[in-house]
Amino acid sequence: NMGHNDTTSWELSLILSITNPLSTVIILANLLIIIGIICNRKLHNTPNYFFLSLLVADVCTGIALPFIPSMSLERQMDFHTCLLLHTFPNFLFLSFLFNLVMVHYERYLCIVNPLQYGSFWAHRFFLLALLAVWVPPLLYASLPAFGWNNRAALNSSQEIEDCSYRNIFPHEFIYLEVYGLLIPAIFSIIFMTVRVLWIAREKMRDICKLHRAVDRDQASDKEHRMNVRYAKCVAAVSLTFLICWVPYIIYVHVSLFSLSQGQVKVADSTTHIILSCTGIGSTAIIPVILGLGNRQYTEPIRKVFERLRDRWQKRTPMTCTIYFLATQTNSSIVLS
Repeated sequence: NMGHNDTTSWELSLILSITNPLSTVIILANLLIIIGIICNRKLHNTPNYFFLSLLVADVCTGIALPFIPSMSLERQMDFHTCLLLHTFPNFLFLSFLFNLVMVHYERYLCIVNPLQYGSFWAHRFFLLALLAVWVPPLLYASLPAFGWNNRAALNSSQEIEDCSYRNIFPHEFIYLEVYGLLIPAIFSIIFMTVRVLWIAREKMRDICKLHRAVDRDQASDKEHRMNVRYAKCVAAVSLTFLICWVPYIIYVHVSLFSLSQGQVKVADSTTHIILSCTGIGSTAIIPVILGLGNRQYTEPIRKVFERLRDRWQKRTPMTCTIYFLATQTNSSIVLS
C-alpha cells in the first residue's frame, strides 16, 4: 500500500506540474478575450454570443484540466465523491466540444449560405441553441450517476474504495462517448474547416479571373498578396490541427488501447500521463487561438497596453532627465 500510495502521489505531482501552467494560460487568455467582447458593444450580437459561450466552456475546461488526467489514477475515496470527480469534468469537456462544434457550424453557414445566414435557426432561437450545447453533455455525463456504472462489480459494503475511471465508466459508455460523440465532433469540425477553405479558394480564383479580364496581363500584386494570404491561412489551419487535434486523437486511441489491455503498466504511466495532459490541454487552446486571431476581440486589451506603453515612454525621458540633473548637481558639488 505504501508503494502504491507513493506511485500515485508521484503521478499526481506530475499531472499538476504539467496541467497547472496550461490551466493558468488557458483561463487568463480566455478571460482577456471575454473582457474584450464585453467591453466592445459592436460585438454584442448572436455569433459573438456563441463564441462567448465557447470561451466560458473553455474557462471551465481549464479549471477541470488537472482533474481529467487524474481519472486514470487509483485513489482511496468514497464512491460518490469519486463519481462527482469523474462525471463533472467529463461534462465540462463535452460541453466545450459541443460549443466548439456550434461555433464552427455557425461560421460555416455564414460562408456556405450567406443569403440565408440571417434566418439560421440558432439566431432565431438563441436560448434553444445554448441549451443544445450544454444540456445534452450534462445528460450524457450524468448517466453513471443514474446507474450506468461499474458499482455492481465492486464490494458495495466498503465505504472507501479504489477510485478510477474503470470503477465509474463501463467500457460501453467509454466507446460510445469516443466513437459516438468525440470522433464525429472532431471530423465535423475538420470537414467544415476544409470546406470553408475550399470555398475561399474558389472565390479567390474568380476574383483573379476578373482582375486578369480587366487588366489583361499577368498576375498583379493584388493576386500575389491574395495567394500569400491564402497560403498563410492554410498553413495556420494545418499547424493548428497538428498542434491541437493530433495529440488529443493519439491520446484517445492510446487510452482505448490501454483500456482493452487492462491495467496500465507503471513503466507506461508516465507516457500516458504526458499524453493525457498535452492532448486535453492542446484542444483547450483552440478557442484562445481563434480569439487572439480576431483583432476585434483583442482591441480593448490592446488599447490598454498601448496606453500603458505611452505612459511608460513619457515617464522614461523624465526619469532620465532627473537622473542627469542629479548627477550634474553631485558632480558640481564635488568640484566645488
